[in-house]
Amino acid sequence: MIAQGLYLPEKQLYKELDEIIKEFSSNYEHHFDKLLLRIPEQSYQGISPSVLVASAVIAYHETKSRELTPYPDVIPTLKSLAKTDLIRGVITDGLAIKQSEKLLRLKLYHLFTPGAVFISDEIGISKSNVKLYQRVCNDLYLSPSEIIYVGNDPVNDIDPAKAIGIITVLVRRGVKSLTKKGRLKHDYQITNFRQLLKIVKSKE
Repeated sequence: MIAQGLYLPEKQLYKELDEIIKEFSSNYEHHFDKLLLRIPEQSYQGISPSVLVASAVIAYHETKSRELTPYPDVIPTLKSLAKTDLIRGVITDGLAIKQSEKLLRLKLYHLFTPGAVFISDEIGISKSNVKLYQRVCNDLYLSPSEIIYVGNDPVNDIDPAKAIGIITVLVRRGVKSLTKKGRLKHDYQITNFRQLLKIVKSKE
């Protein structure tokens, strides 16, 4: 946006954008439009707002293509699990197209069982509502005790899954797992996805 003529310091713009994301959530579709509403109009006088927004959207997608990669232990672990007859699924919170895009960009989608990808936007129930996890059990014809659920958020992942009797694994990696406190105690804790294979084997 600055390269197209927006006249404000990068740090100031980034701080404002970060505030917008926190206020409207990362799933909001018009972050950059809101950014232009919140900064002085004279800072982009004579420049088409649509050009500024388009330039930001292009940079956002280019950054995703360049930077969005899974942790190195994730794909090998999922490939190992794919050699078994276990159902491999994912529960993800957010907009359907956006979350699907992430799974495809990360080259993870093909490693999950068809029909076992659950996106809150498509179901109408979001984390941390226990109904989301009950829906997964019902759709997969599994009892909660037959499911191992892996998450990094004690509140939105572990608490609702554990509440209905799902076996829970907390991944201690990332800000959420290190700073948030849940109500219920997880069954297992890992720092690397490869450790999940031992847990799965112990449940066979």
